[in-house]
Amino acid sequence: MKQSVLIIGSSNTDMVVKTEHFPKPGETVLGGTFLMNPGGKGANQAVAAARLGADVRFVAKTGNDIFGKQALEGFGKEGIDTRFMTESGGMASGIALITVNAQGQNEIVVASGANMDLYPADIPDDVFKDVTLVLFQLEIPAETVHWALTKCAEKQIRAILNPAPAAPLGPGFLSGLYLITPNETETELITGIAIESEESLRKAARHLFEQGVQNVIITLGSKGVYLASDSFTGIIPTPVVEAVDSTAAGDVFNGALLKALADGETLEQACRFACRAAAISVTRMGAQSSAPFQHELDSFFNHD
Repeated sequence: MKQSVLIIGSSNTDMVVKTEHFPKPGETVLGGTFLMNPGGKGANQAVAAARLGADVRFVAKTGNDIFGKQALEGFGKEGIDTRFMTESGGMASGIALITVNAQGQNEIVVASGANMDLYPADIPDDVFKDVTLVLFQLEIPAETVHWALTKCAEKQIRAILNPAPAAPLGPGFLSGLYLITPNETETELITGIAIESEESLRKAARHLFEQGVQNVIITLGSKGVYLASDSFTGIIPTPVVEAVDSTAAGDVFNGALLKALADGETLEQACRFACRAAAISVTRMGAQSSAPFQHELDSFFNHD
C-alpha cells in the first residue's frame, strides 16, 4: 500500500541563466539560455517524490502573487496534496537567481520571501495525520523546523532533515532524528570535521550519532553517498553520467529517498534508488523540471 509522506519546506521560482563561466566581482558576462522554473528545496523534493509514485502532502507558504499562484497550479498537476499550504499577507513568494556554467556547476542566490513567514501557527495538527515519514530542509525558519521535529517525536513519526542551506544548529536540534542527509559542506559546518577521506566521513557520522541522530547519509556529488546505519556503513556509488546542470540534484535524491523508504526499502536500497534518480536529474536543466518519473528511471537504466 502506498504510504503518505509529508514535506514541510520552501517553494521558490528559479530564474536560471546558463553561461560559459561565472562572473568575477564587477564583471558582466553574456549568458545563453534563460529559464524560469518552479523551485525551492521543499517543492523540488515534493515533486521528485510525487513523480516517482509517492503520495505527497506538502506544506509551504507563498506570497499573494503570480509566482505563488503558478506554484500551486504546478503542484496540482503533479498530484501533490496542498490543502495545508498558506499565503503570506505581507511577503512575496520566494525567488532564486541561478547561474549555471559550462561544466554544469551552479551558483545560487535566494530571496526567501514568504518561506520565512511559515511558522508553527500555520501548521495544524491534521497535517501529520496518516503520515509515515516527514522531510524537512532549512529554507524556512529554524524554529518551525525544530517545532515540527518535536511534533514528529511525540507522534512517533520518522523525521528526515536535509540540513540545506548550511546553517549552524542549536543544542538538541538533532536529538531523536531518524535520518540526516547533509552534503560535504553542510557536514563540515554541523560537525566541524572537513570531509577529506572515508575516515573523516566515519568521524563526522559518529559526531552526528552523538547528537542523537539514528542514521546518517552524507551526499558526495558524483562520488555517490556515504551511509552510516546499523545495517550498512560505507560509500554507495552513483551511476556515471554527463552532467549538464547539478541544480536540485540533492533535492531529487532526498525526494527519491523518501519515496523508497515509504515503500519499505532499507536505507541501503533507498540510497541506491535515490542515486539513480539524482543521476538522471543532472543530465537535465532546471530544478523540478529535472526530476524523473518512475518510467523514465526504468528506461534510463534499462541496460543494467
